[in-house]
Amino acid sequence: MMVISKVNLLRLLGAAVCLLLLLNFVGFRTSADGDGASIRIRRVHKYAHIYNRNSTGGGLPAAPLAPSSVLNQEQGIRNSTPTVSVIALANFTSIPQDLSTHKPNPNAAAPLHVNCTDPDPRDGGPITPNTTLESLDIIEAELGPLLHPGGAYQPEDCLAKHHVAIVVPFRDRYAHLSVFLRNIHPFLMKQRIAYRIFIVEQTNGKPFNRAAMMNIGYLEALKLYQWDCFIFHDVDLLPLDDRNLYNCPRQPRHMSVAIDTLNFKLPYRTIFGGVSAMTRQHFQAVNGFSNSFFGWGGEDDDMSNRLKHANLFISRYPINIARYMMLKHQKEKANPKRFENLQNGMGKIEMDGINSIKYSIYSIKEFPTFTWYLAELKNSDKKS
Repeated sequence: MMVISKVNLLRLLGAAVCLLLLLNFVGFRTSADGDGASIRIRRVHKYAHIYNRNSTGGGLPAAPLAPSSVLNQEQGIRNSTPTVSVIALANFTSIPQDLSTHKPNPNAAAPLHVNCTDPDPRDGGPITPNTTLESLDIIEAELGPLLHPGGAYQPEDCLAKHHVAIVVPFRDRYAHLSVFLRNIHPFLMKQRIAYRIFIVEQTNGKPFNRAAMMNIGYLEALKLYQWDCFIFHDVDLLPLDDRNLYNCPRQPRHMSVAIDTLNFKLPYRTIFGGVSAMTRQHFQAVNGFSNSFFGWGGEDDDMSNRLKHANLFISRYPINIARYMMLKHQKEKANPKRFENLQNGMGKIEMDGINSIKYSIYSIKEFPTFTWYLAELKNSDKKS
């Protein structure tokens, strides 16, 4: 009887071991190939980037900082910008999964030796924006299948000559955002450029600092790819002519020359607000925007002064091409010290800009039509 019990015990132990091995194998397969929560979390935390493609697919070179930047955030490592502090790991789990899985065909036949050409101005002209207010879900359903995750695009039949980061400073303009995205993506796709839209939203607590949000967008965008051109774009401005090309010339370009609310006239010659284009070299040469302008006004005029100080001049398209519609919005509270900051700005160029900005990124999310950052500015507004 004792012998039988030992045999049965051994059989029971053997069966238990086999069962554990089987469960372990099934669990591994679920984590690797299944649709469980664990694989979903891992997949989105890889921060899939549009340029991590096979070199034969006609895409841009790989962007090595795309996956590593997230890992560095987890470990508290910020070797590229030591003035930046990370409060929390980017929350990617809220990315809409139904659209993020769709990607344009990476194997589309593309003559890799052929560069994209700029659109022929004879084929373009005035356009009428669609200002119908729709939810972001509808906009994503319309445009998501045409884009890479994060609001990125590149032509598949040629190599893009221009790699453009569209940086949008943002706070509490959600209705404007959906209208902006609905219009800007089709507008940019026709220009055969590689681009990505970055929405940089400032947390509450301090007056809105548009310039600082653009500095943050510049620094964060460079962690994904070495963009050669940056377009700094207000969310309430829509282009009205598709001959207005979103690329960067040899000199900084003021894009929004003629706005409907200003009777399509240039207010003054040194204006650099609304929409502007600068190369990476331009932006570095002037140390970016000043971080001192809290509240509305002054930061663009300060940038104009910085450009002049760096022996750069403002270029513009003709007034019949660089035309924009401004979406209706409540007027922002003006910065009471903007003129004082402007007067003192020339002496602070080397110490007030992208080399001195301090901020925390609370969240990064890749939506189908844009990449979103929630940023808290740590620079003080007491002296602004």
